[in-house]
Amino acid sequence: MKKILLDEDEIPKKWYNILPDLPEQLPPPLHPATQEPVKPEDLEPIFPKGLIEQEMSGERWIRIPEEVREIYRIYRPTPLIRAERLEKALKTPARIYFKYEGASPPGSHKPNTAVAQAYYNAREGVERLTTETGAGQWGSALCFATKLFEMACTVYMVRVSYMQKPYRRVMMETWGGEVIPSPSERTEVGRKILAENPDTPGSLGIAISEAIEDAAKNENTKYSLGSVLNHVMLHQTVIGLETKAQLEKAGEKPDVLIGCVGGGSNFAGLSFPFVKEAENGDLEIIAVEPAACPTLTSGEYKYDYGDVAGLTPLLKMYTLGHEFIPPPIHAGGLRYHGDAPALCMLVKHGIIKARAVKQLPTFEAGLLFARTEGIIPAPETNHAIRAAIDEAIKARENNEEKVIVFGFSGHGLLDLQAYDDYLAGKLVDT
Repeated sequence: MKKILLDEDEIPKKWYNILPDLPEQLPPPLHPATQEPVKPEDLEPIFPKGLIEQEMSGERWIRIPEEVREIYRIYRPTPLIRAERLEKALKTPARIYFKYEGASPPGSHKPNTAVAQAYYNAREGVERLTTETGAGQWGSALCFATKLFEMACTVYMVRVSYMQKPYRRVMMETWGGEVIPSPSERTEVGRKILAENPDTPGSLGIAISEAIEDAAKNENTKYSLGSVLNHVMLHQTVIGLETKAQLEKAGEKPDVLIGCVGGGSNFAGLSFPFVKEAENGDLEIIAVEPAACPTLTSGEYKYDYGDVAGLTPLLKMYTLGHEFIPPPIHAGGLRYHGDAPALCMLVKHGIIKARAVKQLPTFEAGLLFARTEGIIPAPETNHAIRAAIDEAIKARENNEEKVIVFGFSGHGLLDLQAYDDYLAGKLVDT
């Protein structure tokens, strides 16, 4: 079976919240001014109450509103596809499956939470959302979602990605979004950073600071984050829940589960519903990040700000330091100094394994995938493909008939400049 499909009525009716199933209680976020644990009311200036409740919820299952499921039906359930031609090219006995999140209108997994966040904000009368974006996947998803709920959206796009990926900006503007290269002259933090370093490539940490400052200073405006926070991970679990049902339909049990990691949203969405299997030793879960921004593999596990200006609560996570500015690799969505606290705890306990890969091998993997399976992957997705190929080669060398599943977080049709640079030999192996 090449594609394992689900019917629309099989879209999950509840999101899975991993917090009650973590090996220990998650350390609370700390208020940036007082360093005391954050109270729900502390978050109300930037988030709607509905999302704050989800952020701190101890409930294992949270109902998906029917209004959200109705929009999910535009592109969900997404297919689980067997990569038979890739298997053949690798001469591996392993069976490789990928969960294809490129089927959404913006072309990635990001609408799974963008739609939910727009819904909860609109329900409370919010008129505009601000956010940051790296490669543009998150920004385009939020512009798509806010347009459906008749809201305005302002996106601070990391400057290097703004320059590298002009058609992501066009996509956001097509859905009515306002896109600003970050750092910008629009905010105090942006002006300060530009004064110190006019040629900065920018970072997600800087863009987050600008988006939060904008939201805090304007009425009827809230801030929306595309990764890291608990409620974002929660919304993304539709990926893993569907994958579980599809694997059962195919009669398969995964041996290895792989995803790329920037802040952790697509990875958590795929892997969190499978964590119990990993705890029992029945499954190996691998988080793949860029060597240019090796948060999980080289970061320090400690409290740190989520942004450069220190406007966000401090989170207990693996971090490279909130002032860290990664090299301008093409996988802009993975250039983040920290990671989701829930994911970090699972890495800390050895339940999830982390791996860092350099840029050139990821594009080599993406090219092989495109030339066998036909779909051109996003640079971020190439990290997961690289690890999946490595695991398939290992299975070949050991003559093991393993089942490998990876998250295909988004297509690369708006990232063709990156492939052009790779094919021309212009990419640096960072």
